[in-house]
Amino acid sequence: MNASDLTEDQHDCLQELINVAMGQASDQLARYLDTFVYLRVPSIEQVRSENLFDSLNHDLKATAIVSQGFFGYEGIRGEALLMYQPLDTNRLADLLGYEADELSFDEQIIDLSSILTTTFLNVFARQIDNQMSYSAPRLLSTNLNKVNEHLQQQSFNWDYALKVKISYQVTDYSFNCDMVLLIPEEAITNIKTVIDRILADFERC
Repeated sequence: MNASDLTEDQHDCLQELINVAMGQASDQLARYLDTFVYLRVPSIEQVRSENLFDSLNHDLKATAIVSQGFFGYEGIRGEALLMYQPLDTNRLADLLGYEADELSFDEQIIDLSSILTTTFLNVFARQIDNQMSYSAPRLLSTNLNKVNEHLQQQSFNWDYALKVKISYQVTDYSFNCDMVLLIPEEAITNIKTVIDRILADFERC
């Protein structure tokens, strides 16, 4: 076991924090978008850098990919990738309440991605008494090499990464997209410290 591995208790605690954040974020998104938003049970896995892009390649059969960095207190940080399938990009203007020619497709997809990313991560951050800041969202090429190049340009140690995948479904618009959070090795250690504090507080109750 390396220093960034999660114990069973840490994994279960993180899963529960994410589940609660998903529920609250789903409610907020439904109110904002005025439609029901369903979030599937997330997957959490730790991947090595040499396997990371193979795992992303399985996910990256997308028309559009938007990347946005996030940064919290206590060294919690990472990169969020929002991935949209071809059939899911046709009704963005309707979903966001825009007129057909009000914004370009790129502007619409970036706008929605920022909403999805920040809503979930802000709720998650509040649970751990943290606060997130964000880089400007960036629309990437769907070419895996371009995504790889983008992530390698970040100032992260990608020997290991924690990969959290969350799927959004907006049933009224037949719309689906996936959000993948990539948390680098050094930030995993910091998250473990926060989780251990939460577990210790729980044991004292």
